Amino acid sequence: MNKKPNIIVIFTDNQQASTLGCYGNDEIHTPSLDKLASQGIKFDNAFCPNAFCSPCRASLLTGMLPSQHGVHSWIDDRNMPDWPAGWHALNGMRTLPTLMQEDGYSTALVGKYHLGEPTSVAEGFDHWVTLEDGHVRSFYRNKIFDNGKVYEQPGHSVDFFTDKACEFMESQVADDNPFFLFLPYPAPYGHWPATKETDENRHTERYADCPLNSIPRQAIRKTAVDGFLMVQSESTTDLDFSMLMRAPNDLATLRNYYSQVSMVDDGVGKIMQSLASLGIEDDTLLIFTTDHGLSVGQHGFWGHGGSTFPSNLHRAAHSIPLIVRQKGVTTEGDVSQLMVSNMDLYSTILEHTGIEKPDIDEPIPSRSLMPILKGASLVDWGEDAVFSEQEETRVVRTQKWALFKRYNGPKNRGISDELYDIENDPYETTNLSGVAEHAAVEAELNNALLEFFRTHIREEADLWEGGVPIQNSVRKTFWKEVWGDDWSPVYTYD
Repeated sequence: MNKKPNIIVIFTDNQQASTLGCYGNDEIHTPSLDKLASQGIKFDNAFCPNAFCSPCRASLLTGMLPSQHGVHSWIDDRNMPDWPAGWHALNGMRTLPTLMQEDGYSTALVGKYHLGEPTSVAEGFDHWVTLEDGHVRSFYRNKIFDNGKVYEQPGHSVDFFTDKACEFMESQVADDNPFFLFLPYPAPYGHWPATKETDENRHTERYADCPLNSIPRQAIRKTAVDGFLMVQSESTTDLDFSMLMRAPNDLATLRNYYSQVSMVDDGVGKIMQSLASLGIEDDTLLIFTTDHGLSVGQHGFWGHGGSTFPSNLHRAAHSIPLIVRQKGVTTEGDVSQLMVSNMDLYSTILEHTGIEKPDIDEPIPSRSLMPILKGASLVDWGEDAVFSEQEETRVVRTQKWALFKRYNGPKNRGISDELYDIENDPYETTNLSGVAEHAAVEAELNNALLEFFRTHIREEADLWEGGVPIQNSVRKTFWKEVWGDDWSPVYTYD
């Protein structure tokens, strides 16, 4: 390779791995992503570091957990009028686009941002095309901020951002620049009003009579109601109780959600075609993943891991698709069972481009996947495990076990730990925490989790020790009970 590889990260919004054909779903139509998986490597055990949108975007761009970068919950853009001018949650951090820009890459964000003010360009990006709403209210009729221009875009947002991404790639090939393209689609999303709107896309008819047997019908669990009531008690606006409680059994919503997955697949197909027609397919590391999973009824709730109280990171909210392809780097049709995180893409991209990790005080938990991409079945990075957190819940997940560790301090509202034997209980239905027979393994996992978070926290952002999140928390009442009424999220750290 005569020049540095191009990097494309396609990052969808709210999508568990089981929503793709290549991950075993026989009702979904995803031929482009299935083809991409056959041409590269598919990770069957990829997970997110958090189950909210903004924290996962921050983790991808920094290689850090929320307890380091400080973004613990979704950035509430309803508060945008109160933000300082040009406010971005990751200002001053050594982000992936910043490091690549310094190395001579042309960098672009084309899609949903949700980490600060969309009207101004975040540090590290040369090219900036985004939409106004971090909370996707519609797949159509969005206000766009396009490199200083502002306009209304009536069409489907996936098609629009795909076209803009192709334009950016064409311009970089013409100028012979290596580029980093971050393409975060605002789909399939899965929430009302977007998935409740009546606009039809080109895949609507495909799912009109789909029975959706790939989605379980389960009764709403009490923790989902408790989670809603906690968020509602802290909200200044009326929340739609019917969305969270009815959506898991609302066939129109589910079918719309599946149609949006197929719209994303079309976009991925067009990106693949553009790479081939531009002659840069072999020079480009193409990554497809998502911010986090989304329960669409599994475990009796709809939404993110923070949609229940206590929070959970069951597989439905935690498992993500991760597919990577570059000829000469990855092997066609390869499949990895190793436990990985989309947070690991930070180190992977830096190693692949030859850029050194930044010299900062705290250890970065992101691990490079390059040995796996090149065919290694085993890697020397310690235990085969992933670690995640959702405010009052921290998680360690191995091939056999998943431990949900709950904050255990004064006034924790009686929440307790959960332990699942994934090997024998893949749907994670039987909580084994506190069972004498499994006491030794629970203690071992607990120690591993505590040690990991001792290493990978920043004091100001460690909620378990009185730290505060950047901008938002969905557990304000909980943490105020623990740390006092003065506890409050902040916009930035001094």
